Amino acid sequence: MSRIAPERNVMRITIGEPSRRQRDALAGEEPLELRVGGRSLAVTMRTPGADFDLAAGFLVSEGVISRTKDLAAMRYCSGVGDDGINEYNVIDLTLAVGVAPPDDSVARAFFTTSSCGLCGKASIDAVRTRSAFDVRNDPLRLAPSFLAPLPNRLRAAQKVFEKTGGLHAAALFDGESGDLLVLREDVGRHNAVDKVIGWALREGRLPLRGMILLVSGRASFELVQKAVMAGIPALCAVSAPSSLAVDLAQESGMTLIGFLRDPSMVVYAGTERVQ
Repeated sequence: MSRIAPERNVMRITIGEPSRRQRDALAGEEPLELRVGGRSLAVTMRTPGADFDLAAGFLVSEGVISRTKDLAAMRYCSGVGDDGINEYNVIDLTLAVGVAPPDDSVARAFFTTSSCGLCGKASIDAVRTRSAFDVRNDPLRLAPSFLAPLPNRLRAAQKVFEKTGGLHAAALFDGESGDLLVLREDVGRHNAVDKVIGWALREGRLPLRGMILLVSGRASFELVQKAVMAGIPALCAVSAPSSLAVDLAQESGMTLIGFLRDPSMVVYAGTERVQ
């Protein structure tokens, strides 16, 4: 748990009260390098934990793979720190025979940051990856009363956020039963979503028909794109979407909901699913 929520010495100040020194848990942030067949593909800043889910979800989001059998193996490479201990910050992925390696446009020429997963993309056209799945005809139907309580359930399940107050979360809910299937936390919201999608790939659940992806912050273009790539018909966000996120959701036939805070919400795309 120390790498996920490491502690540091801090001084807490409250006006009108004596200051006090204490230990405080922070959101862990470390680089993770992803390699495919030994070739460096990307470096992202992430919170350690569920790294294999993150790696697999990244490949799905970038259109490299779309089926569980497309990914033959994943392993940590040696990445020894100053203390001689493996830091587990390099993962090598092996694609199945016949699966094409990532296009050069996928590779990041420099570090992505926890706040901007798209930095380093050659062009916006490279981001509009063609999905193997079509969400337009997904029969999912959603009642407002069904959606409204989801953010509170998300927040209640954020165990690391409870300790640090500094992590994004993404969760997958069954659109019929309302069951919370998986939740992942990360310092980067795009990483949290990749971890959810990677979990689904490794569980053999893609495409995620009839599912709802809920994120704890805003809905960016990239998060909509990742959801489309995984075949998710509905993306809900506690905060606002961007204009480009709405445009892509409309183009893709996805339902996009923002400002989901019991008892209200704003439907920006796919209103026909909300009844």
